[in-house]
Amino acid sequence: MDEHKTDCIERLAKTVEEATEEALKILNVTKDQVIITVLDEGSGGFLGLGSRPAKVRVELKPEPEQAVKDFLREVTLAMGLNIKMETNQKDKHLYVNLTGENMGILIGKRGQTLDALQYVTNLAVGRHGDLQMSVVIDTENYRRRRRDTLEGLARTIARKVKDKRQNVKLEPMTRFERHVIHTVLQYDKQVRTFSEGNEPYRHVVIAPK
Repeated sequence: MDEHKTDCIERLAKTVEEATEEALKILNVTKDQVIITVLDEGSGGFLGLGSRPAKVRVELKPEPEQAVKDFLREVTLAMGLNIKMETNQKDKHLYVNLTGENMGILIGKRGQTLDALQYVTNLAVGRHGDLQMSVVIDTENYRRRRRDTLEGLARTIARKVKDKRQNVKLEPMTRFERHVIHTVLQYDKQVRTFSEGNEPYRHVVIAPK
């Protein structure tokens, strides 16, 4: 292990606590800023014979944005895609826009692949515990285009529901898509919306009030 690296070092000491404290001093950080791995708890031996020092590895936790970029690059390379990333952090959200060739592969049917990628990315970042950030991934402005389509669909179906006074069940949708339908009609005083079914077949119902 190269001890000149400033993001990850290993230290030996009589105890795990001493080794950890020494590493923290070298890195000039606190415990909540690092990931600590105990490589060897050490042993006092018998009458001082055969003693073995404790050994720890202490590494800086990655910045949230960098952690997301590293994960997405690894995943997309495994998919055979060469992408570029643009990020924009706002409040507790990190918006990531991916560009490149064959982005349709990332979108998938009705955005299912894109949603799955966003889900696993949030899980991966969440492993660090204190990186409380929601990651929103988009490509080719798909989410905006899909939102516009769904908003138009919601208003069209709502008009039919008002005219016929009958419930209309929409096709199964992702959580993002269902949220768009609920949001666009939430202030319509003549219809109401609710979701039915289990994933991945959960769908929205538009009904007259």
